[in-house]
Amino acid sequence: MYYIGVDLGGTNIAVGIVDENSKIVKKASTPTKPERGADAIVADMATVAKNLLLELNIPLSEVASVGVATPGTADTDRGVVVYANNVPFTSYPLADRLSSHLGGIPCYIENDANAAAKAEAFAGVAKGAQYSVMITLGTGLGGGIVIDGKVYSGFNYAGAELGHIVIEKDGRQCSCGRKGCWEAYSSATGLVNITKDRVAEAKAAGRDSKIFAMIGDDLSKISARTAFTAMKDGDALGAEIVDEYISYLACGIVNVINIFQPNVLSIGGGICNEGENLTKPLLEKVWAETYSREGTPRTDIKIASLGNDAGIIGAAVLGR
Repeated sequence: MYYIGVDLGGTNIAVGIVDENSKIVKKASTPTKPERGADAIVADMATVAKNLLLELNIPLSEVASVGVATPGTADTDRGVVVYANNVPFTSYPLADRLSSHLGGIPCYIENDANAAAKAEAFAGVAKGAQYSVMITLGTGLGGGIVIDGKVYSGFNYAGAELGHIVIEKDGRQCSCGRKGCWEAYSSATGLVNITKDRVAEAKAAGRDSKIFAMIGDDLSKISARTAFTAMKDGDALGAEIVDEYISYLACGIVNVINIFQPNVLSIGGGICNEGENLTKPLLEKVWAETYSREGTPRTDIKIASLGNDAGIIGAAVLGR
């Protein structure tokens, strides 16, 4: 049997046909164009899926289920997207609508971060772990918790918003309305904002830095890579910024470990491309502070392995 996985984003809809070993056989994508409305988006999901099945000569009768990794709050019992910020879904019966386009095969939905966590638990670095947590460092900071193969999302499907635990009281303003959220410091956006602040302070103090040559007088040129690039070139300011960022990231990870003590905690997102420049100092800071630092065994912290395919795979395994 095969499974259809749909990763719905504000920009693109990615669809994949996944086999019984949780491997993507073939995938394709199409622009979301959220301004068209929910029904048009669902119709496109179905069209891409049908075209892939046609190319692979797989009849719908050989598809066990379809799953959707969606932004926002997903009522997984009813198959309803309660609310999503970047796509026009409010109390929208996504599972029923998509199933009706695909011959009535069972359809399941899940929050996209939760689906990615489930993917890593089923087919990635957390495979075989009884308890696992995944965090994703992107525009925001997403989180997912998997216990005995099941996603934990609380009684109201809004649980595991790990990015919105506060690590700095009355700190940086977060998009959620609170101040000092982990997301405001440890997402890629958080790193960009820290870099902008420290660069502005350094200029005002008359310090020198290779970052100035990289961006000129345009702070908008700063990206999540800027400080790491400068650090690797021997720049002191870059090293200070990276250390500050990793300290905040470690603080949140320690909190998560102290609460859940997962077998595996995986980290995803483009910042992970920094490799040991990220992980070596991160692990040193984490293991110096975790409550369980004197005990064994301890949580295995790994870089997530499925990358951009996590949403598709996680969606596809929702019905399993």
